[in-house]
Amino acid sequence: MLRAMRRDLFEHVETWIFDLDNTLYHARYSLWEQVERRIGRYIENLLGCDGSEANQRQKELFQGHGTTLRGLMDRHGIDPAGFLDFVHDIDYSAIPAAPTLATALDALPGRKLIFTNGTVDHADKVCARLGVTGHIEAVFDIVASDYVPKPKTGPYAALIQRHGIEPARAAMVEDMARNLVPAHDLGMTTVWVRTPSTWGREGSEGAHIHHTTDDLALWLDDLVARRRAALTAGAPPLR
Repeated sequence: MLRAMRRDLFEHVETWIFDLDNTLYHARYSLWEQVERRIGRYIENLLGCDGSEANQRQKELFQGHGTTLRGLMDRHGIDPAGFLDFVHDIDYSAIPAAPTLATALDALPGRKLIFTNGTVDHADKVCARLGVTGHIEAVFDIVASDYVPKPKTGPYAALIQRHGIEPARAAMVEDMARNLVPAHDLGMTTVWVRTPSTWGREGSEGAHIHHTTDDLALWLDDLVARRRAALTAGAPPLR
């Protein structure tokens, strides 16, 4: 059954849409923890509170608004560009090169896009560290989403329109299970990348998740290996 499902991905998917953080790279590299610390410092500076209160405020904003940024914009009228510059001032050397991922993306038929609640600049720096820049056609970021975060439906519609995506022939890959609900409802194939985080597992129950993996690079590597094996065996070509 797994083989049939994976073969079907090649038969109908022509656009691959990847989340960035904790998806294209493994959560164990803790890059996002750096961003979260910067977010905490931003809130401390903005509200004049200590780290404990800033952490609690951050959780409330994230849970109530989808991203801390959106919550700070709605509640405190902050400048989003300044916030994004501040929180992404991090050390990207924590991310190692990912040759397995790069090779798999190269062999994976179809377009590859990034859809992130981060910024293009952040995505570019991560992709450069991973060594996958040449495999990504475009990045659709939080600025392109008019600062409306996933899983709000508006950004998905804007992504589809801007890049001419046919949802029924697209697959979306995400570490946050709840962000796959709109993708599924639009008709996309969904792939959930599991992480240890509680917020990543939120909304993971239900039929909106078609495929699950703990390591995207290995999952894609296996996917393309099965394609090669099928072609070598003389099976009908997989697109």
